[in-house]
Amino acid sequence: MSEPLPAGSFNGKTVLVTGSSRGVGADTVRYLAAAGANVVINFRNKAPRAEKLAREVHEKHGAQTLVVGTDLTDAESVASMMGAVKDVFGGLDVLVLNASGGMEQNMGEDYAMRLNRDAQVGVLDAALPLLGPGTRVVFVTSHQAHFIRTTPTMPEYEPVALSKRAGEDALRERIPELAEKGIDLVVVSGDMIEGTITATLLERSNPGAIETRREQAGKLLNVAEFAAEIASAAHEPIPANNERIVGDTSSFNGVS
Repeated sequence: MSEPLPAGSFNGKTVLVTGSSRGVGADTVRYLAAAGANVVINFRNKAPRAEKLAREVHEKHGAQTLVVGTDLTDAESVASMMGAVKDVFGGLDVLVLNASGGMEQNMGEDYAMRLNRDAQVGVLDAALPLLGPGTRVVFVTSHQAHFIRTTPTMPEYEPVALSKRAGEDALRERIPELAEKGIDLVVVSGDMIEGTITATLLERSNPGAIETRREQAGKLLNVAEFAAEIASAAHEPIPANNERIVGDTSSFNGVS
């Protein structure tokens, strides 16, 4: 992977990436560690995978790491994670809200909204005592969610899209409050990403969906490419309307 961040640009800084034991989150951790960051690797299950990533970035880049298993929908679990971050690193410079879901089976009818809206706000609230002036929050979403008000998505993904848009809206409402504290917020929206769990689940429930979207867009980013955009959003100046829109949007109607 080519490095999207200047060498040393995160020296001495601490970054927490939710849902970072695999996929986009893991590659985001890799990029930030390569730029010098201390990294907090958050996972829900599969601890060995998270520990393996921690060893990798420590051995390759000398990154100081903290691996924390957390149920982001459980306030006590989130509070425990933030307590561990405070104990180890003292504070946070960047919070990347990457974890999402809602297509899983047997998680309850309201799981998408609890994870993609309520938990995002809950994690931000729990992190606020660790975030000071000059820090940043990055919220990761999809075009299918970001533009859901004006462009319908496939039925299988609609509950996730609606809940992620609700999460984005709830976080955007906090921008003035965060700005008063010197904390920036940026939304990163990307199209369907090749190789993610969500893409796999969509393809399973709607065969041909990914190929159809690829033909419409001309190209879909892979996991590493989208992670590079997220890592860049943690470093570059805040764009207009606090949003970084990645890739083709010609199939999406209206404004965000």
